[in-house]
Amino acid sequence: MNKTVYRNVLSEAGISPREIEKRVGSCFDAIFYGPDKFYFEAGSDMAYIEDTGNLDVRTEGMSYGMMMCVQMDKKAEFDRLWKWAVTYMYMDEGENSGYFAWSVSPDGNPNAHGPAPDGEEYFAMALFFAAHRWGDGAGIYNYSGWARAILRACLHKEDGGRGRNMWDRDNHLIRFIPEADFTDPSYHLPHFYDQFALLADPEDRPFWAQAAAASRDYLQLACHPVTGLSAEYAEFDGSPCTRLRERFGRHDWHYSDAYRTVANIAMDYCWFGEARGETWQAEIAEKVRRFFLETAAENPRGIYAVDGTFLPGAALHPTAITATLAESAIASPEPLSGRALRCVREFWDTPLRTGNRRYYDNCLYLFALLALGGQYRIY
Repeated sequence: MNKTVYRNVLSEAGISPREIEKRVGSCFDAIFYGPDKFYFEAGSDMAYIEDTGNLDVRTEGMSYGMMMCVQMDKKAEFDRLWKWAVTYMYMDEGENSGYFAWSVSPDGNPNAHGPAPDGEEYFAMALFFAAHRWGDGAGIYNYSGWARAILRACLHKEDGGRGRNMWDRDNHLIRFIPEADFTDPSYHLPHFYDQFALLADPEDRPFWAQAAAASRDYLQLACHPVTGLSAEYAEFDGSPCTRLRERFGRHDWHYSDAYRTVANIAMDYCWFGEARGETWQAEIAEKVRRFFLETAAENPRGIYAVDGTFLPGAALHPTAITATLAESAIASPEPLSGRALRCVREFWDTPLRTGNRRYYDNCLYLFALLALGGQYRIY
C-alpha cells in the first residue's frame, strides 16, 4: 500500500514553497550541524544523537535521527547513526539478544541492558525506507535484512523461553518494555504496522496486519472521549496506568511521551486513514486542539490529567506540544481552517527550542515540519 500525493498543510496556511523548503533545511541543519546541534560525529564513520536533557544516547533519538535522514535523503548521516547503534547499542547475547539497549552513554558504555520498543519499531521502519530509497548494501547496510531481523526478534523471543516479546501475541499490542503488562499509547504506530504487514517475514505479516487493527482500536480507547488526551502509560484496556508509580513514577497523566500520540494518529490518517474513509483520527485530533486552545487556554502548556483536570507544574516540553498540535492538522478537514489553522500558524511562528531540553522538542518539531509540508512519506 503506497501513497503518491501528500497533503501540504503549510501551503494551505499561505506559506510559499520556498519558505517551506528553507525552514525544513534550516531545521535539519540546526539539529545536525548548528551551534545547538545534538547530532555528534564519532570517528570517521559513526555518529550519535544525544538526549541533551539526560546526557545519554537513546534508541528513541537514534531511530528518530535515522527516520529524519531517510526522509530528507541524507544517506551519509543515516549510515553513521546506524553504525553507532549497531556498534554500541545492539545486544547479541542474553535474554535481550536481538534488541538494542535503550540508553547508552556518549562514550558507548551501556546505561541499561534492556530495550524500549519504540526504538525498535522506528529502527525497522527507517531501515525499510532506506532499502527502498537507496538500495540494500552489504553487512549492516543490508537495511531490509536488518529490519526483518529486528521485527523477528520483537515477535519471537518467547519461542523456547529466550526472553520476552515486545508485542503481546494474544492482544497484538506493543508493550512498554518487554516484561511489562501495560503499554504506552504514544508507542502505537499502526501506519508503521501496515508497512510491516507488507515487508516483514512472510509468516509474520498476518500478525502485523492484526497489530495495525488492534492499535487503531486501542488508540480510540486510550484517548479520553471529551479531551482526546492520552496518558503516558496505560493499561491494555486504555485506562491510565496508576499501579506502578513506585517503580516508574507518575505517568498516568498527559505529559511528555503522550504529546506524540495525537501526532501519530494524524500520521495514520495521512498515510492510510483518509483512503479508507476513516473519521476517528480527525475527531480525536480536533478534541485535542479544542482542549488546548479553549479549555486549557489560560494555561495551555500546563500538566493535565487525561480528563482535563489541571495538575501542579508546567510542561517539560512546551515546544513539543506546539509541534504535535500543529501536526494534528493533517487529520483536519480541507481546506485548513479554524483551530487547525490556528495551531499551524502558531507552530510556524515558534522557533526551535534552545537549552538543555531541546532534543525531544526539536525532534518532534522537525517531524511536524516534514508532515505538514507533505514531506513525511512512505518509501
